[in-house]
Amino acid sequence: MTDFPIEPPVNHWNSERTVGLNSLELLAYRSNLLGTDRSVANWGGGNTSTKAVELDFRQRETPVLWVKGSGSDLATIRPHQFTALRMEDVLPLLERESMTDEELVAYYEHAVLKPGQPRASIETPLHSMLPFEHIDHTHPDAVITLCAIPSGRELAQRLWGGRAIWIDYERPGFALGKRIALRVRSQPDATCVLMAKHGLVTWGDSAEACYANTIKAIACAAEALADRADQRRIFAVGQHPPSIDESVLTLALPALRGAISQRRPMVLRADTGEKARAFASRPDVAEIASAGPACPDHLVHTKPWPLVVPPTSSLVELTDAFRSGVAQFERRYAEYVARHADSGVAMRDPAPRVVLVPGLGIITTGPDAAQAGIAAALYERAIAVLSASARLGGFDPLTESETFGVEYWPMELYKLSLLPPPKELAGQVALVTGAASGIGRAVAQRLAEAGAHVVIADRNSEGAKHVASELVSSQGPGRALAVDMDVTSESAVANAFAEAVRAYGGVDIVVSNAGISTSHPVEETSLNEWNLNLSVLGTGYFLVAREAFKVLRAQDHGGSVVFVASKNGLVGGRNASAYSSAKALEIHLARCLAEEGGAAGIRVNTVNPDAVLQGSSIWSSAWREQRAATYGIEPEQLEEHYRARTTLKVNVFPEDIAEAVLFFASSRSAKSTGNILNVDGGVVAAYSR
Repeated sequence: MTDFPIEPPVNHWNSERTVGLNSLELLAYRSNLLGTDRSVANWGGGNTSTKAVELDFRQRETPVLWVKGSGSDLATIRPHQFTALRMEDVLPLLERESMTDEELVAYYEHAVLKPGQPRASIETPLHSMLPFEHIDHTHPDAVITLCAIPSGRELAQRLWGGRAIWIDYERPGFALGKRIALRVRSQPDATCVLMAKHGLVTWGDSAEACYANTIKAIACAAEALADRADQRRIFAVGQHPPSIDESVLTLALPALRGAISQRRPMVLRADTGEKARAFASRPDVAEIASAGPACPDHLVHTKPWPLVVPPTSSLVELTDAFRSGVAQFERRYAEYVARHADSGVAMRDPAPRVVLVPGLGIITTGPDAAQAGIAAALYERAIAVLSASARLGGFDPLTESETFGVEYWPMELYKLSLLPPPKELAGQVALVTGAASGIGRAVAQRLAEAGAHVVIADRNSEGAKHVASELVSSQGPGRALAVDMDVTSESAVANAFAEAVRAYGGVDIVVSNAGISTSHPVEETSLNEWNLNLSVLGTGYFLVAREAFKVLRAQDHGGSVVFVASKNGLVGGRNASAYSSAKALEIHLARCLAEEGGAAGIRVNTVNPDAVLQGSSIWSSAWREQRAATYGIEPEQLEEHYRARTTLKVNVFPEDIAEAVLFFASSRSAKSTGNILNVDGGVVAAYSR
């Protein structure tokens, strides 16, 4: 069938790529091939191994088991992320009656070939206890589905002629590994192991043969399922929910983000593609999606079930559905934890990680863009399994007790502990105007370093893309987004905020920094120059603030707005009446907004730069020539002229302004609003220029 949600995998082994690779490098290559196809090995799931002879610290040849280190991903794993365990230490474990997870982890710490290696996967026993040189353990969609449908065991018997070993569900660890090993010993003609609600184990005499056996077994299951799938139409005419316009989603997303971010800021990822919309719009979506997880690997990032909102096309109804739905989800989750948790077990964040919106698509959440993306990738696999099993008579998910046992299993939570500690602005989204250069660029870089996702807004679209690209390279995927914004254009400002909301779900920090620099005596100041200053520094800041307040109020979770003004707004600069007046308007607007936003927890503060002598874009602009003419000097003498007038001779850099912005943007100033921070390097002469 062409429309069956699970397709057979393709063998991508390339013998030319493996020439000259040692055993460990071959293992990494094989693992990467498996992980690249997410229908074979989902993110973070599965593990691989190979047995080899290595030199120990005494330079003695030692048989070892190379096995995937905990917390790594098969698609990207590198040789240094595998762990080598001495075979003479791990082989005797098969004779043990039992071992707790903690005992097993401690044992492996003594069996490592060398210190400093990653912790061995908790599923290492199935690799060490099986006699094969190369072993793959994967969680393929096809096998998960096969093992979950009512006819799965009978179908597997016919497909493999009894040479596939069926193992009922058991949580990974020592007992499961030993159970598999003993079954394989008793059935030496077996070609694979099918693990109910879990996955597949295959092996081979060489790395290539092991990989080929894995692909062959998965393809066999996928083709058999497709042949037996119910080919009737799934959706009856007239049962489709109303389609939701994406503009409605853009307006409603901040409400969802605010509701989900009550304990910590979360980033949203919206998938409105055809597959996501089709699944979320199924008439039976609430029933099949809430049944329970099909595979343990999904749980940590997707929760036991998604939030399914009722069908609607109304903005008001969708916003209300998001808020009430999150509250209901959290109550249900708390009750689930209470039913199973022992005393002393702390409940994890109860907010949903997957939200299904009929007529629109799927929204996933995470502490950052990367983890929201992981939740999306994992739920894509769940969709394939749920959709396929619905065509095959339904599926048998993990029970609630089994689900809790995995979700709160210390060995599974350990993977999350490997993530770096959250930074100061973790999970927050900052939009910075005029961020393609100068102060704006420095601010964007500093906020990103502090953990924020940063929207680089500038009318210099190429410059904005360059800055965003730099931040993604240094901070990671999804950490920055470039948007085209002319702050004097009402539609451009609205569109830029809409892009930010669609990318991240909302905004927490808005830094209004876009500027213009002109300097003429008042009698030489044209009306166009006067209006341009007011347009950029007055109207532009108003338009940005207005859109910011719309999003922040919808999130109902406070927020921070920072205006980058100038000391000229407090004490007028010589021959700069248009600029100074506009900056004064900007400062007063910030104070008005502080009063207006206070009750909603929206703080509005101002940073006043002065004497920014290096790094600022104004030094390459017409402003340089205008300012030099004011003092009757050549443009190239301007910086030295300012230094000479600087009483304390302390230069101010864009990075200094960025540090002040971070102070107002972060919780460091949580109890401060309507304030002004001058950053002038202690320049006494600044007021008399």
